[in-house]
Amino acid sequence: MSQIVNLRQMQVGQQGKIAAVEALGEMNRRIRDMGLIPGTTVSIVGRAPLKDPVALRLSGVTISLRNSEADFIKVDLAASDS
Repeated sequence: MSQIVNLRQMQVGQQGKIAAVEALGEMNRRIRDMGLIPGTTVSIVGRAPLKDPVALRLSGVTISLRNSEADFIKVDLAASDS
């Protein structure tokens, strides 16, 4: 059973597969240019002391993302188990 959440809602150590990127225009392009595309497995590796930004790992690379950007990314937590 899938459990879809915003990337922002994930906890450190959680992993999931990107289900959708709901941003529009320039932000959509920027997010996808970083490799955050549907089907990519992503894991949360850390958060700043005030919870923004979030550090995530995908395809062997660690990147940071603002919470305002992470809100546009939907992740399926159950898909990473399969």
